[in-house]
Amino acid sequence: MPVEQGGVNEPMAATTIIGADVGGTYARLGWTTLRAGEPIRVNDFRRYACADHPSLAAILRDYVARLHDNPAIPPVSRAVVAIAGLLDGDRLLNTNLAWQVSLAQTRSEAGLGELELINDFVAVAQAIPHVEREALHLLCGDADHRPHGPALVLGPGTGLGVALRLESSRPPVLASEGGHASLAAGNTLELDVLRQLLQRHGHVDSERILSGPGLMTLYTCLCEREGATPRWETPAALVDAARNGNDPLALASARAFCAWLGSVAGDLALTFGARSVYLTGGITGHLADWLHEGDFQRRFLAKGVLSSALQRVPVWRIDDGELGVLGALAWHADDACSPPTTGETR
Repeated sequence: MPVEQGGVNEPMAATTIIGADVGGTYARLGWTTLRAGEPIRVNDFRRYACADHPSLAAILRDYVARLHDNPAIPPVSRAVVAIAGLLDGDRLLNTNLAWQVSLAQTRSEAGLGELELINDFVAVAQAIPHVEREALHLLCGDADHRPHGPALVLGPGTGLGVALRLESSRPPVLASEGGHASLAAGNTLELDVLRQLLQRHGHVDSERILSGPGLMTLYTCLCEREGATPRWETPAALVDAARNGNDPLALASARAFCAWLGSVAGDLALTFGARSVYLTGGITGHLADWLHEGDFQRRFLAKGVLSSALQRVPVWRIDDGELGVLGALAWHADDACSPPTTGETR
């Protein structure tokens, strides 16, 4: 469901609009002209480091100014932003962003006539039907199976995003806070990690491990378990070390992360009755070698008597850096074409 809607529904006409995908580390922006019956194409894709800018409004204002400097681009005064968090009145609640966000203030300071904020993972799920086939990489299941039913979208990034895309439904996407559900262990190593974390935290959720920061937490726990001193401070450095064979514990962390992600993905697929699963997020691309190695697939299917229920479920890794922007634009196009039903909360 939308976090917030800044305008009203009207018949879909050619509309030039900015789409943005804002996470805890980066904001990604692009624009398109939406026309009924035409595919959505993201133009002038640009990435901003959130920590380098004082507000979301500053990023939007900079991007709008760049578009206005190009006379070939129609004037743009409308934007839809996919962003993590929950809206409490005018304020967005999110602990991973570099700044606070007010809907009205952001709209005013960015110089926009209309601004929509939607849940970031609603946007990602909304983009699924628009993903190019070559961006999909099969992890397990039947690639030729074209199932009808819910599609689970799972994305480890700054946190762990979870959403469900539904067929013939309004709204088409069910947002979820599944990333904050309690994390379960499936082997002795994972039990040891959870034991360490439970000594420090009252609650250990899935994103405590299955996220970019979580990968580093996992590595630190494995170092402590083996009595070793951590050598790496960022996920990028850890992944490079694992890939280059510079640190057996970095490699063990990458493999344990992928196996644990497979277990959680299988749990969520059973919980939601998903008929297909899509993994998104930059970290899944960095860990692609180990995701395709086998432990993810084995743990995804390790569900006892219900393993057979997941055998044919295709699990895809999506390699598309513009997915959130594409989904934000797709959400606006779908929302503009579908007036709210009586009693629907906007």
